[in-house]
Amino acid sequence: MEQKSSSARLAKLLFLVIILAAVGQMTQTMYVPAIPAMSAYFSVESAYLQAVMAAYLIPYGLSQFIYGPMSDRIGRRPVILIGMAIFLVGAVGALLAPSFEWFLVASFVQGTGTGCSGAMCRTVTRDCYEGAELHRANSLVSMGVIFSPLLAPVLGGFLSAEFNWQASYVFLLVFGAIVTVAMLFMFSETLPVEHRRHERVWVSYRYVLGNRRFQAYVLCLIATFAGIAVFEAAAGVLLGSVLKLDPKTVSWLFVLPLPGYLAGAWLSAALAKQLGNTRVMYLGMMAIAAGAIAILIPGMAGLVTVNSLIGGAFVYFIGAGVLFPAATTAAIQPFPQHAGTAGAVLGGLQNLGAGIATLAASFMRAEDQYSLGAVMSVMAILVLFSLFLVYRSNQHDTPVLAQ
Repeated sequence: MEQKSSSARLAKLLFLVIILAAVGQMTQTMYVPAIPAMSAYFSVESAYLQAVMAAYLIPYGLSQFIYGPMSDRIGRRPVILIGMAIFLVGAVGALLAPSFEWFLVASFVQGTGTGCSGAMCRTVTRDCYEGAELHRANSLVSMGVIFSPLLAPVLGGFLSAEFNWQASYVFLLVFGAIVTVAMLFMFSETLPVEHRRHERVWVSYRYVLGNRRFQAYVLCLIATFAGIAVFEAAAGVLLGSVLKLDPKTVSWLFVLPLPGYLAGAWLSAALAKQLGNTRVMYLGMMAIAAGAIAILIPGMAGLVTVNSLIGGAFVYFIGAGVLFPAATTAAIQPFPQHAGTAGAVLGGLQNLGAGIATLAASFMRAEDQYSLGAVMSVMAILVLFSLFLVYRSNQHDTPVLAQ
């Protein structure tokens, strides 16, 4: 009976972590099917709408460097509530924005708030799990993390077609408020007072970042997620503005790569038991490279085709699903006393890198899928390089924590 009660508590905890992460992830992509309508509303070119994702992802990444160490000091629950309150302010601002510039500011505020979810979804699992259980928990959370930004455009496409583009932001405001209330009344603190650390922030960061294997895993996660983010930013423009597909069709095509990620994440924990983390990550890397090349080749001929764009993304997402939980688990496992800081570095740099990549992509040509394929191919090369660094590094090279 006690074991069942413990399992129920952990299931509730994982559910809360996943819906918390979902707020941040859905905000990232829900507007994609409405890009043509938003372009007309704000009187800007469709390609500029990719800057919305960059304006959101960059503070989403940077704010995690604050939320992580803060949570090691004051606990996870207060940090979550502070971040969600900031997000709700940004959501109201997005609805009331009188110009595209003010809309970007509101997106920035939203990203600053939901940075708490990016840091905490990695940190809370480390508080509660070890070893294989941690890998399995990270696989489940990663499914939720990737499921929500790909499901969001389906909902966003429906809302945009039936109402207007603002309807998506009304939904995000309501959903964010519900999650905030759920965290207030249902989330139990996972970091006991006796385990909280009050050392200087730079000491914590030096300790975590001094591990060369951790550095390599961070690079792997940055590159993998940047490829996904660039696809999410560019696919809406290519499908909606270049191929002239309607919002509902765009939203359904956008979600088709999702089963690939879910399959990869499900396989990740199972394969790791048989092959080990390193071999599993090499398999993920090969799938990422194959998917990127499938998108690049038609783009070199100046084409945009649904089959190559969505099919290549499907294969890429399989690799990402395999890599994310494996790399996250391997990176955060050595830091039980600095889980908040390690989670902040992982989430912060991962999303900051993705934000910079999408910002750069917004200045590239959007007439065909060449730029998208080229960026995703570069990300595959960086993943390969990061795994080479893992191979070269010493597993026990973490410096001694300064007293």
